[in-house]
Amino acid sequence: MLRVLLPLLSLLSSPVLAQGDAPAPPKPACATPIVPTGALAAWANATPLVASGEGGSAPELAAGKTVAVALLPTPQVHFVATPKKAGGPEGFSGLLAFEVKQAGTYRIALGAAAWLDVVSPEGAALTSLTHSHGPDCSGIRKMVDFELTKGRHTIQIAGAPVAQAKLLISGPDRR
Repeated sequence: MLRVLLPLLSLLSSPVLAQGDAPAPPKPACATPIVPTGALAAWANATPLVASGEGGSAPELAAGKTVAVALLPTPQVHFVATPKKAGGPEGFSGLLAFEVKQAGTYRIALGAAAWLDVVSPEGAALTSLTHSHGPDCSGIRKMVDFELTKGRHTIQIAGAPVAQAKLLISGPDRR
């Protein structure tokens, strides 16, 4: 019995079986960036915009228009609602506004590794419906869906490692 078990035990410790625990290899760098299509097609045409550090003075966004948002050092931003992940003082953050004229599901695409909150007109941070990554090689880092009611919402970007990030809102229900 021992003669049968010893060879089996040696197989369990072999490098071939241990590879399943190894981290996935990194994705190769994109040789050619792609231009997203459909509801994300506007990603290629970004208009410069400077984020605000105060909710009342946040610049207004429009659905279907991409902006290249210049962010502020995080200590200069007074969030409307406390972000779940604000990042450290060395990061960048900013506030934007979005007037919802038709209630529905909206998707926010962001080109930076940052925390994204949408704050309701009543001042509460909304719970997102879904999170996903953008298409490979598109420059879209994350996409987050929110169910929004009519009214002026505040978009909070928090803890970005970079001072500028592209952002696109699509919807309602055109994701």
